[in-house]
Amino acid sequence: MIVHILAGGPSEFVPNLLAYHHEGVCWVGVDRGVVELLKAGIVPKRAFGDFDSISEKELQWLKERVPHLDVWPSEKDQTDTDIAVDWALAQKPEKIRLFGATGGRLDHLFGNIQTIMKGSDGAIELIDRQNIVTIHRKGEHVIEQSDSYTYVSFIPITPIKELTLEGFKYPLTRKDVPLGSTLCISNELIHSFGTFSFSEGILMMIRSKDEKQGF
Repeated sequence: MIVHILAGGPSEFVPNLLAYHHEGVCWVGVDRGVVELLKAGIVPKRAFGDFDSISEKELQWLKERVPHLDVWPSEKDQTDTDIAVDWALAQKPEKIRLFGATGGRLDHLFGNIQTIMKGSDGAIELIDRQNIVTIHRKGEHVIEQSDSYTYVSFIPITPIKELTLEGFKYPLTRKDVPLGSTLCISNELIHSFGTFSFSEGILMMIRSKDEKQGF
């Protein structure tokens, strides 16, 4: 099973959801994201949130259409998206993809980055119209070239030891990368596949495209 979660971030940053709507996908809505899923013709299996961003009329509309709608209090110790991701992880899916989690408030963005760190290596993808963000831990990782996402950037979440990049335009060999470094911003793959490896730390990978490349 694959779980796709639509959070309540600005719709202009959300890719075409129907391109990700296929057999074997379980959809989950978060707060206003539930409304957007229904507008797209997708009925989520579960929905979570305090729903403080929608009207009472809209909430009643959701209750009539969504089989499992979990309404939480607005004062709580987790964000709505974090609650949805915890539920998704408990289902032990093959992959979790998180949409509607970028744009707008920066505190929400960084909170969502923290949330995707809960998954095992690369198991949760944060996706918008221009980026795919994943979190990786020590070891060797294979990456496939993509015509849609030209650029590959690596950002240290913690200090990184012995980072090696092979198959990239700008390779590295056993390079320590401290916090605050921009060394690994905007690289590119030059072969069909590449690898990145490191011996210690937590690394964020962002695969990006310029807006002019389309959605």
